[in-house]
Amino acid sequence: MGFFGFLLLGLLAGAIAKLILPGNQGGGWFITLLLGVVGALLGGFLGSALFGAPLEDFFSIQTWLLAIGGSIIVLLIYGFAVGRRKA
Repeated sequence: MGFFGFLLLGLLAGAIAKLILPGNQGGGWFITLLLGVVGALLGGFLGSALFGAPLEDFFSIQTWLLAIGGSIIVLLIYGFAVGRRKA
């Protein structure tokens, strides 16, 4: 899967992660989508490094789950970082 495939996957995974996470993460949709792209890259990297998961297929459920999981992790980290800064 190329760069634009990961970009699209990350945008969609970020939106899904925002819907899954309870509460208000802040940052708006634009920040969430950017963090989703970072999360998709993180999830893809960790999935291939730890589990040997192939990431060539855009329509693979494994690819989507790794991207959404990575997006959730990045959104949680962002929420903790921004939440502490405001307090």
